[in-house]
Amino acid sequence: MVSRTSASSVAFVGTYSGPMARLRKGARISVAAGALATLAACAGGNTPPGPGVNGVPGSINSANASHDVGLILPLTGRNAVIGARMRDAAVLALSSHGSPKLDIHDSNGPGGSLQAVNDAVAHGDAILLGPLTATDTAMVSPVALNAGLPELAFTSDSGNARPGVWVLGLTPEQQVRRMIDAARATGRKTFAAFLPDNALGHATGDGLVRACQDAGLAVPQIVYHSADPQSIVSGLKTLSAIDTRMPATAPVVAPPVADGPSAIDPVAEAPPAAPVSAAPAAPAPAVAVPPPPFDGLVLADTGLALAQVIAELKADHIDASNVQIMGPALWKAFDGKLGALHGAWYAAPDARDRNGYVAQYRAVYHQPPSPVTDLSYDAAALSGALIKQGGVTAQGLTRADGFMGVDGLFRLLPDGHVTRALAIFQIQPGGGARIVVPASREIAVRPS
Repeated sequence: MVSRTSASSVAFVGTYSGPMARLRKGARISVAAGALATLAACAGGNTPPGPGVNGVPGSINSANASHDVGLILPLTGRNAVIGARMRDAAVLALSSHGSPKLDIHDSNGPGGSLQAVNDAVAHGDAILLGPLTATDTAMVSPVALNAGLPELAFTSDSGNARPGVWVLGLTPEQQVRRMIDAARATGRKTFAAFLPDNALGHATGDGLVRACQDAGLAVPQIVYHSADPQSIVSGLKTLSAIDTRMPATAPVVAPPVADGPSAIDPVAEAPPAAPVSAAPAAPAPAVAVPPPPFDGLVLADTGLALAQVIAELKADHIDASNVQIMGPALWKAFDGKLGALHGAWYAAPDARDRNGYVAQYRAVYHQPPSPVTDLSYDAAALSGALIKQGGVTAQGLTRADGFMGVDGLFRLLPDGHVTRALAIFQIQPGGGARIVVPASREIAVRPS
């Protein structure tokens, strides 16, 4: 027996087919209907079952009569709030008349994500959305693949990508590739990276190596550092070759720092120390310092480590006058405090693309959607569009023109990677960022 309850209930598991309990009478879901229409238009009409793509069957789950959309999310436990909001977004995307039903499973329920995927397979779902994390995806994917069930996972770990399993999260590789392409367009040719020795840092470094290789550029020099401040100081000195660049005959005056919000503590771990008043020092003769052995530098730090990196960039004479500095989309959350990095870039979706979705989600659920809900909304809308057109096929999922989602264009590749149209944001002298290179309306075929 399948349980049924309100779409807003955290504990809801089972097939959802009725109207959303939290919708006011007569409320319209124009965005949800528009999402299916937009995705259908992008898909270009009915897609018959194809012969298959890279080992993924052309007609997936064709023996199953169900056209339900399986959804695996954490609906209990520490990530229950995130899971509930993502579930609500999927419900919103499939709320128009004639949309397929959602078959919802809790990845933290009895038996965990493994039981959830087995239940989805037993139900005969046409496609599987989720789970949320890389760990759960690694557990779920083999079962889904064995059953011929395509999976749109919400993780941003591209290590989970493979034919039949698509990684929908915004990955470091996608961001780096977009920035390298934009930097090359401005004449940058030699790239390096100074990265934290953690999962994000290594994913960023791997993405940089692949991007440079695909562009026919020299292999980038990459230095990884620990959280120890001395590791940051010594590592960046080595990467920048400051000892060989620094003239030995005269003192050097550090470049002036523009006024603006401090980046000493961009995520507010601790209040910045008050400035110490002192008489201005006598001006020293300035000596030109040659640029470092690269003209593009990729960073991935946040928090206090980023503050230390910024200080060392100044000490080693690396700034926007000679190097294009590039960082992660995570900077968007606190770019108002990054005035000291003015001129630096990060790649991220254009938030203006999601304005309609934000308004509709707020109207229905009385709160703004968190960015991660964009993934479940797009995945559900995509699935609904394909099912309405005749069924989920590998050919339909990986079609060349891609799909227009909440965060702009995206395209599923046969190998499980996803390309996304990202905008380039530039940090301003007073903090904050503006778009300097708009998101493309065309998606490159190569993987990210």
